[in-house]
Amino acid sequence: MAIIFAVPYAVWRVCRTDYWAPLVVVQIIAGILLGPGVLGKAVPEFHATVFTADVITALNGIAWWAVMLFVMIAGIELDVRKAWHNRRETGVTAGLALGLPLAAGAVVAMGMLGFDGWIGSQGLPWQFVVGVGMACAVTALPILILFMEKLEILRAPMGQRILRYASLDDIAIWGVLALVLMDWERIGRQVAFLVAFGLACIVFRKLMRAVPMRDRWYVMLVWLAICAFGADWAGLHFMVGAFLAGVVMDAEWFEQEAMDLLRHHVLLVVMPVFFLSTGLRTSWDVGGSAVFFAAAALLVASVAGKLLGVRIAGRLLGWRPGEASIIGWLLQTKALIMIIFANILLDKRIITSETFTALLLMAVASTMLTIPMVTPKLRTPGALRTDAADPAGRLRQP
Repeated sequence: MAIIFAVPYAVWRVCRTDYWAPLVVVQIIAGILLGPGVLGKAVPEFHATVFTADVITALNGIAWWAVMLFVMIAGIELDVRKAWHNRRETGVTAGLALGLPLAAGAVVAMGMLGFDGWIGSQGLPWQFVVGVGMACAVTALPILILFMEKLEILRAPMGQRILRYASLDDIAIWGVLALVLMDWERIGRQVAFLVAFGLACIVFRKLMRAVPMRDRWYVMLVWLAICAFGADWAGLHFMVGAFLAGVVMDAEWFEQEAMDLLRHHVLLVVMPVFFLSTGLRTSWDVGGSAVFFAAAALLVASVAGKLLGVRIAGRLLGWRPGEASIIGWLLQTKALIMIIFANILLDKRIITSETFTALLLMAVASTMLTIPMVTPKLRTPGALRTDAADPAGRLRQP
């Protein structure tokens, strides 16, 4: 635990990496470096002494709870009502921002299928292609919020628009994941879970409205554990249950400042353990150069697909020059949600550790590009000028 918290913080603070690698990114990179592929190869005796089987089991337990909390908060922060109110603009932008990088990533995944060592033992080709493609299309809503706070645009009109696009993509991401994880041999359990979840939501929402504010936090945690367990029992994975637990809750049930503090504290106190446990799952067995080549191909597919999709949306909706570039790069933020997504694919043996490592490197590089690419663009005069939308959904200058 001392290593987990001391090493990334020291690098972040001493090297002043915040502009190109915020602390959360440094923690992810530290997890990779402390894993078996780097530290384990350099000093195997030390690695084996520190990261024993019992230690890894304990760390995994903390990591699972941390990521369940984080995914639930991401679900709570989704505001589907705002997306629906601006449905044409949001639907066009979110659809293109998700669809083009997904298609580009799927093309790379099909190429990877031609070589051994990338598809998992339980994965079908279509699951691998769709899973890797979706990993290229993911936008990490919670990290996007942190980045926009840092850039001081979260409450600006453009920031609120970007949140709508990312929210709709977040729903699509978890929907596709549920489809990929659908076990047709256990379909009865999964249908039973979804029916039970729907009925339980009715009771849960009435209960949350009835109880005092101070009790909602405790009820929320019990609800999270039950939903995660039910999804895992059905074969959908506990993180799908955690997202569903959050998405059916209204943000208005909690004080916004308190929810923001909870998200920050989860990132501070327990998520670093998840980053390390993620790094411990990396592998370079197919060869370091092959992993880096796959990561580079996936990065190109992710970045080019996202930027092209948002640029097409900007043309269709009549955005001002420069808007599409800012929005495209901010939606490029992947980090946590992509890593969580890839962890699930690895748990279900749809991908191998080598594919997981390539996706992890892609997510880190993609996220590190965001702040350096966006900051100069925001300094352009009029970059954050207020936008308005007419009833047809086409943006006009006020």
